[in-house]
Amino acid sequence: MRRKIAVGAGEAERVACAPAAAFRGLDTVSGQVLGAAVLAERVGWLTALVETMAVAVTAEHWSRAGLDRLASGQALSGEKLPSHAWMALRTLGWAAAAPEGVYVPDRVRRIAEEQAGRVLRSVHWRSELVDAVLATWPAGGDPLQRTPQEWDALRAACPDGAAVPASVLRARTRQIQRFHARHGRLPDGLCELEEAPGGGRQVVLAAADKQLLTLARCEDDPARYAVLTVRLPVRPNPRTRADWHPVRIRFRLPPPVPLSAALHAPTLRLRGGRLRLDLAHTTAAPKTKRDGHRRAVAFDYGLNTLLTGGTLTLTGDIQPTVRTDGRPVFLGVDGALAKADRLRIHAEHLWAKAEHLQQLLDGRRARGRRPDPLAVAKLTMLRTEHARVSRRRERLNKAIARAAAHFMVTHARAADASVIYLEDLRDMEARGKGRTLNTRLSSSVRGQIVTDVRHAAARHGIAVVIVPARGTSKYCPRCLTTFRHHAAPDTPKPGWKWATCPNAACGYSADRDVAAWQRIGARGLTHQHTTVLDRNSGTYVIRRTVQELDQPVRHTHPDPTGPAGPQASAVDRTKAGPTRNRPVPRQRRRVPAPPVTPAARTAAGSGGKRPAGRMPQPPRRRPQRRGRRQAPHTMSTPTRHQPRGARLGAGFHLHTHATPVPRRIRPGAQPSSLFQWGGAGNPAPPRKT
Repeated sequence: MRRKIAVGAGEAERVACAPAAAFRGLDTVSGQVLGAAVLAERVGWLTALVETMAVAVTAEHWSRAGLDRLASGQALSGEKLPSHAWMALRTLGWAAAAPEGVYVPDRVRRIAEEQAGRVLRSVHWRSELVDAVLATWPAGGDPLQRTPQEWDALRAACPDGAAVPASVLRARTRQIQRFHARHGRLPDGLCELEEAPGGGRQVVLAAADKQLLTLARCEDDPARYAVLTVRLPVRPNPRTRADWHPVRIRFRLPPPVPLSAALHAPTLRLRGGRLRLDLAHTTAAPKTKRDGHRRAVAFDYGLNTLLTGGTLTLTGDIQPTVRTDGRPVFLGVDGALAKADRLRIHAEHLWAKAEHLQQLLDGRRARGRRPDPLAVAKLTMLRTEHARVSRRRERLNKAIARAAAHFMVTHARAADASVIYLEDLRDMEARGKGRTLNTRLSSSVRGQIVTDVRHAAARHGIAVVIVPARGTSKYCPRCLTTFRHHAAPDTPKPGWKWATCPNAACGYSADRDVAAWQRIGARGLTHQHTTVLDRNSGTYVIRRTVQELDQPVRHTHPDPTGPAGPQASAVDRTKAGPTRNRPVPRQRRRVPAPPVTPAARTAAGSGGKRPAGRMPQPPRRRPQRRGRRQAPHTMSTPTRHQPRGARLGAGFHLHTHATPVPRRIRPGAQPSSLFQWGGAGNPAPPRKT
């Protein structure tokens, strides 16, 4: 298993994870070919053993003293704890024990200790947050309605409190309130507030070595397939070492894993009765820059239009200025969001029916009566259907997030931008905006979009920076005057969709999201020297803004010598005289033929006529016929909404309308305008006469 790769100048190691599936294996001891069901059964036995041992270690040391000891980084003897979780637990004497009468190899116990150690280490940060909330709990009044001084005291008590979102602090406050309402007192800490977590139903093979597993690419096709050899139990309760057989699992490498990537030990999971592998791999990618950016793309989130963005440039003058061509790009997934909303309503309906049926069965048991077998069967069916609908919602949300990340990274590469600026919406909570709007805000996938775009952009050396969102939709991007928001450009009725600048010298009027992305990009470019790296999420963040650095955005025309290559100058179409009478060749109807042709004289006499209009042309666009199996990131940009393929179950992408990416101009190619008609790559429409 190769763990190191060659890294060149200006490159860095990029660790990513891609899902893979395994459908069969080979028992090297008995020679038996294991099908998907048998392979999943053996992996399930291994998962159950690992989870049992990991949960026992976590529950035994689930206390404030245990969490503090592990987080201190020092053992009782004063020596420093190792970085690996399983080695740290063994140094503290917290080793995992196998169940009585069951033989478990030492490497399997190491995996259980690694999983338990990771859980206990991750809990310490939450424990400090809960201790800070309890230490600054107000004596009287609603703790969610703290004064500004009380909020400042709470952040001062938290570790790195300035970087903690307010939504996290409010969520912990509500959790403590529920405990107080139930028990009439405040909890002592997180260990009393929450129960010990489980094992996660997974097997982290990264903690093992070659005595338990080996991973290598296939010799016949190393670019597409790999072989994992791992010891699996042949029975639920193995008694001796002979009950652990090496099993060879040949699986297909995911498309994101290149041939030059170094493969690492995967994590095994069971999904729907099938074996799934989370394959970690390391590749070489260009380094991302914290600052020093000159060209950027910025995007604003929305409900109806998911993403609205554009390109901005920071000039290198003595007084730097942010300029933009003012040409926004849009990504609308209305059909996909409508489908997700229908699935949500269906899931809520199923859950309500299941809960009502569960209450009826509990009432019969409380009265000492036997539950109705038909009701029990119906409850099982409702729970199963609810799980299926939830999986459909999860897959659809992941597809939307991947499509959004692909859209942003593609436009950033086309604009030769080195950074993508996004607004920080971690503190936004769905409350006080009505039942419908609150539900739509809660069902959005903003966090998943940020995660996907960060991984997709790192492959090309593009940084993703989170910018404070306060005031981005409130002020005009041209003059920084407070906006007046209307329902529509031709409606003076107050609303939130349209923004108009009351400054008579400016008079800027645009969609609220169009103005917001310009403010986001300008704020990111002017505050890039304050960018820091958030250690918890691994994302670049701008946490504080300075009012003096907020500058207006200057709108300019596209630069003919921009990074996309030479472009043709804009065609002057000003009406300065009469239109030239140029003959336009066109196809004429041949039946009936014109009177001047010999065919007309013989067939229809000398007075042949033709119908008015042009000769009918075959359709230039083929009907939208899509196969049922398409990639989730496929996006179409039709001129009008035609969801014929989506009705057949082809996927959400036919409901996705995205601004097309401008084509890059090859060196030496004929220049053409990317925004107007004309040129070799974009011919002019036929002239109407």
